[in-house]
Amino acid sequence: MNIKKIKAVIFDMDGTLIDTEKYYRMFWPKALAHFGYEMTDEQALTMRSLGQPYAPQHLKEMFHDPDLDYIAIRNYRKQIMGEYLEKNGIEIKKGAIELLDYLKAQGIRRAIATATDQVRTEQYLKQLGLYGYFDQIICATMVEHGKPSPDIYQYACRQLALLPEECIAVEDSPNGVCSAYGAGCNVVMVPDQTEPDEALRGKLAARVDSLDEIIKLFKKFPGLTKEDEEHQLSKI
Repeated sequence: MNIKKIKAVIFDMDGTLIDTEKYYRMFWPKALAHFGYEMTDEQALTMRSLGQPYAPQHLKEMFHDPDLDYIAIRNYRKQIMGEYLEKNGIEIKKGAIELLDYLKAQGIRRAIATATDQVRTEQYLKQLGLYGYFDQIICATMVEHGKPSPDIYQYACRQLALLPEECIAVEDSPNGVCSAYGAGCNVVMVPDQTEPDEALRGKLAARVDSLDEIIKLFKKFPGLTKEDEEHQLSKI
């Protein structure tokens, strides 16, 4: 990745910008239990950032039930999760504001590419004061195939009128990483629920612990020793 050529950063939302991914992990099993299905925590992790048409088929295969009513289960999950978030609130991920402020000051464009629907995406971003930071907000309903298909990142790049190689995609989940990588973006992962395995690491330009660490990519890693800098650059 040539950082000097980067003109935009495209963010996943849940688990990347806002701390909501863990609630999908919590409420998918609860919703499925309501309909008589038992989902393990490990199975819940496979649902992260999974979009249409993959999520319905994934659940039908998981439970060996071609008649599983995905829409009813999803709507119930959205209901109980929404009630919980309304009561308990949502937190912004560490370093998000610092990174967004930095990118804005540097004239680097910002976009969202999320598996969440447009209504909830705008609701969450406005509620947290993040909405105004973004030049484009791309939601799963705007493309035919959701993550891990590359469609959403390809569409985001077209809306930004940029080449994929001119964009960094920031993701927290394997499905999101595969989507961005498939589109040709430079992928930076901020792991949320699980660490990347060896195969996933091969798709990454970099892996960071928090969003504010991405600023170092643009500042040529200030404060690091030469040895540390060479180690960081080897991951890019």
